[in-house]
Formats: sequence, C-alpha cells, structure tokens
Amino acid sequence: MTKILPVIMCGGSGTRMWPESRESFPKQFLPLIGPRSSFQNTLLTLARSTLFARPLVISNHDYRFLVAEQLAQIEVEAEIVLEPVRRDSGPAVAVAAEIAFRRDPEAIVIIMAADHVVQDPDGLIALCEQAAEAARAGSIVTLGIKPTHAETGYGYIHPGAVLGGNVRSVVSFVEKPDAATAQTYVDQGYLWNSGNFVFSAAIMREQLASFEPAMAEACAAAVANAKSDLQFLVLDRAAFETAPKKSIDYAVMERTEVAAVIPADIGWSDIGTWAAVRDLSPQDGDGNAITGEGFILDSHNCLVRSDGLLTTVVGLDNVIVIATQDAVLVADARASGRVKDLVEKLHAQKRPEAREHKRVYRPWGYYQSIDSGARYQVKRIVVKPDGRLSLQKHHHRAEHWVVVKGTAEVTLDEDVRLVHENESIYLPIGCVHRLVNPGKIALELIEVQTGSYLGEDDIIRMEDVYNRS
Repeated sequence: MTKILPVIMCGGSGTRMWPESRESFPKQFLPLIGPRSSFQNTLLTLARSTLFARPLVISNHDYRFLVAEQLAQIEVEAEIVLEPVRRDSGPAVAVAAEIAFRRDPEAIVIIMAADHVVQDPDGLIALCEQAAEAARAGSIVTLGIKPTHAETGYGYIHPGAVLGGNVRSVVSFVEKPDAATAQTYVDQGYLWNSGNFVFSAAIMREQLASFEPAMAEACAAAVANAKSDLQFLVLDRAAFETAPKKSIDYAVMERTEVAAVIPADIGWSDIGTWAAVRDLSPQDGDGNAITGEGFILDSHNCLVRSDGLLTTVVGLDNVIVIATQDAVLVADARASGRVKDLVEKLHAQKRPEAREHKRVYRPWGYYQSIDSGARYQVKRIVVKPDGRLSLQKHHHRAEHWVVVKGTAEVTLDEDVRLVHENESIYLPIGCVHRLVNPGKIALELIEVQTGSYLGEDDIIRMEDVYNRS
C-alpha cells in the first residue's frame, strides 16, 4: 500500500501572535508550547509512524532558510517547495496534488498546517490511517474536531450520514459564527474545521480542474517549470502568480460532492490567540502561566511571557502580557484575537516592530541591533560553524569588527586573514569584504557601523553561497 505523502503548509505570517510572532519569524517557528516549534512537533509526529512518506514542506521564499534550519535541528529530512508569491491555501493544495500525482497517480496526500498543536499524536496517526482508506475510495476527508466550547474563531462542519466506520458525509461547511450561533452549532453536534485534509491526488486534481480550472492550470505549469535552487524546489513565478488567490475551502471543499469528515478528539488547537497559549501552558494554582523572566502577585488566569526582560504583574485577572526586547503587548485575554488588528495599524504607521525583531536571522546565523544613532549603529553578529556572509561592499558605511568568541576568517579586498578573540579589524567604505566562521563553535563579534546611511539595502553582493546575489 502506498504511503501517505504528508504536505506541511508553512507560509503564514502569524500576526495574531505578535509581538513574538512577526512576518520575519512567524509563529510556526516559535516554541509557543514546549521547547520546540509547532512546525517541528508536526514533523516529529509524522516521524513516529511508517504510515507516512518523506514529508513535503510548502513555504515561501522568505522562510526557506528557517525551514531548513528547523528541519536540521530535529534531524528530519523533507523536500522543501517554495512559492514565489503568496496565493492562500488553494494553490498550495493544487501544487501538492500535482507533485504527488506526477510521482504516483495513486498517491494519497494529507495536508497539515505547520502552526497547529495536537496533544494526542498517536490518535492523529490512527485517524490519518482511517482517512486514507476513505480517500482511496474517492472521498476528500477532513478531520473535524469535537468542540470543547462554543468558539467563534473557527469555521464549523455540519456532519451528515455515516459513510462507513467513523467517516461521515458533509452536509455543509459554515463560516465563523457569532457566540449564539456557535452555541447552537455545538448543541447540534457540529465539528470545528481543523484545516487538515486527506485525499487522492488524482481526485483533488479532478475537483480543482472542475471548480477552479485557472488555478489548476497555473499550478500545473508552476510545477512543470519549477527549478532547483540549493536544496529547494522553486515554483515557476510567471505561472504561479496567475493562480487565483483563494483558500481550499472556497475553491473545493464547500463545493465538492465528495467531502467527508471524521470526528476527532486529539487535543487539537490552532493556537490562534495568546489566550489559547495560556490555556495550553502549565499553570500555577491561580491559573497563571509564566514563560521566561516573569513574576506574578495576587493575579489570576494571566499569561506572562518575557524574553530576558523582567516582567511583573500585580493584582490583575485574565490579562496577557508579552514582553520582547523591543515591544510589549498588554491585553485582556478576551480581546487577544484582536492583536491582528493592532499589527495592521502598526504596519500602517510603518513601524519596523510590526515585521522584524531586533534579532534578524540569516542563513549563516543572525545579527541583533544593540544601539544606534544619527551616524552609527552597533550590532552583535553570530555566525554558525561553516557559515559565511556574502562577498560584499558598501557605498555609505565603514565597519569595525571586534571578535568576542571564536575565530573569524576575514576577506578584505585581496587580503584574507584570521581574526581571533579580543582582536579587531577595520573595513573602510567601499572595500570588498567577507566574514566566514572556519571553526567548530559559533563565532560572535561586535560590529560598529559608521557613515551617512546605514540601511540594510546598502549591501552590494558580488558572491553568495546562499544564492541571494
């Protein structure tokens, strides 16, 4: 029997979990529940069973190195497919079905989100096996979560007649309801729409060709003309950007006659709000959850998360406090779903905190802003072993590097030299330079930039092993 091809969709920006989650480092890569990210936990769940083939991860160009790094951290192999532009879940599913069908016309695919939590992974695996049997019989199967309360933030599924075993037909998919309607749905046995789908690649291609021919054609062409770039498969941009931007729910699931659902009770959450993180986190006797440098006094049902900044709460109930190095969020837990609206306002005001952290990750490591002024900027730079920055120059700034840990191999025009701990090197404006970590431990240095313009777009790359030139 053909193994199930797991497809992990990993391109969301996660703005509802700001300020920890930002466009440059979204929530699926953050350890919100436990020591690993939800992306990593999803892959580790799949690795528990021989039911699944080597995973396929669909992400976007901006997250390609984050995906690769997080896979390496948990020693899981996967194929990484990159979307050149964002087109919602419909085209992503179309791409997955096309790739799977080209490799095996009888392929069974499961679509999973990278930013969800499942507390019963063995239960999920058992449901996937049941869903695969129904998919081989011609159904497009979704996992419908048994509600624990009347949630207004989820879409619902109205299950119908039993098709066999635990599999039921779908009467209808319904949008996110108001509170009263949500309670009615729960009372009538409706299920939450988890966004997990299991299907035959052939059936999904047929359904897409019927309901969304332009999407199907665009995605087929994007796969046919895809190119390899390092360890990534990059979809053809000209073809993919013509695909209509539409969710798979609107494109197929709400229109097809072969939709089916399996009720699931697997401890699922899309961790879509900070209130959900609080509910899934270890709590003290007063219902408070603390991560990092937090302290709570005379408070109840609060969530405090702090990245190195002592964060204290006194005499509050049902409050969310998230402190990062450059932003603090304080919210009533009942309003935590409105964080996305707040981030939109920050974007409108062109606040850099809406998109990026002080620590900015690169394929070679990361840099973190420490201080800045009118004509200077100070950064901490960390380069992982064998990491190398591009061969580059700047038109407007000079740099001074001081090594504080490890050994740096520095190219300065025609000269290549080693710079050791407590040594420094000056890089004048216009010089061609590169930084490499030739050692076995992380290289850490302090960079002092001076000049009339210090923006990141004053980097002229002449050569780059990560193909960013």
